[in-house]
Amino acid sequence: MSRIRVGVIGAGMISQVEHIPNLLRLGDLFELVGVADPSRISREYVSEVHGIANFETPEQLFDHKLDAVVIGSPDPLHHEQVLAALGRGLHVFCEKPLCYSPAEIAEIIAARDKAGKVMQVGYMKRFDPSYRLALASLPGTAKTLRSVSVEVNDPDAWPFIAHQRYKRGNDIPEELIAAAQARQKQQVERAIGQPLNDLAFRGFTAAYSSALIHDVNAVHGLLDALSVPDGEVVGAQIFANGDGGQGAVKLLDGQALWTMTHLTVPKLADYKERITLFFDAASLELEFPSPWLNHHPTRLTVKTSDGHTLSTKDLRAGYGEAFVEELRGFWGAIVNGDEVVNRPEHAARDQALLIALTRQHLATSQAG
Repeated sequence: MSRIRVGVIGAGMISQVEHIPNLLRLGDLFELVGVADPSRISREYVSEVHGIANFETPEQLFDHKLDAVVIGSPDPLHHEQVLAALGRGLHVFCEKPLCYSPAEIAEIIAARDKAGKVMQVGYMKRFDPSYRLALASLPGTAKTLRSVSVEVNDPDAWPFIAHQRYKRGNDIPEELIAAAQARQKQQVERAIGQPLNDLAFRGFTAAYSSALIHDVNAVHGLLDALSVPDGEVVGAQIFANGDGGQGAVKLLDGQALWTMTHLTVPKLADYKERITLFFDAASLELEFPSPWLNHHPTRLTVKTSDGHTLSTKDLRAGYGEAFVEELRGFWGAIVNGDEVVNRPEHAARDQALLIALTRQHLATSQAG
């Protein structure tokens, strides 16, 4: 069995709570070389807890004979860091959103192809055992699909990581923060292609590209399993100061409608995330736990009706952790040539829809 020498870029929450512990858990597959982060507090805390080396910059990490990197840095840094890693001949796993615009993702695709390396995006729901079972358990077809519903209320991570070993670094130099913010603004303006007000900017970067993007990617996978083509955006609203994002997509020339809503409820320690598909005589529902909770399996429920007789079936595929399984998938793609489940092409498709939702919101707001 081949062990992959891997480094982690970014010592923030996602790396401290998920990626670093999971890479160490998969020690037969990965040799974790170290972590890079501009925050001395964060990176030294990781070294103290896990006994791994730490570096201030990705370049310092790159110099340690790596095979691959896992990128969990702030969103505006993904583009340049992925390109830098591919340019070094490394396999790359990058958290979502990969980039804000399909044009930037196209540059990554070209760099991936030139390097001949694996480039995987961190959509962990595709590796959820219940999600994978859902793909094989769809109780209808494209001809009987009537609607797709996504509903999410989320307080963010705080109720679900209080028991975890995590330390936030508040010592990043102000000039680095300002540079990342300026880069983010430029990237978003390039993606949307028109001026944004503060509400639209926050909604696109937060409710859409940071949160709802997971459900967009998951629904795209379900629609692909049904051979349902991409639809037409017919409605969108950003609300609650950008903490809320809503959208509606017409499918199959109006035979079905895909609706989606994500809302951060900052002081409510409750999490609900549901994806429901309704067919003529059946439904399938995935109810996800907070992604920060381990050993809480996603509930998969299929309901069918034979006249007045309703049957409800709860399906369980196992207790595998999606965050762990996506790293197994990354290793398998590198070592065994397994299919890359989450490719940059998928990210480009997801971002194109989120851009269309944002433009629809802007058009509606301006018309009003």
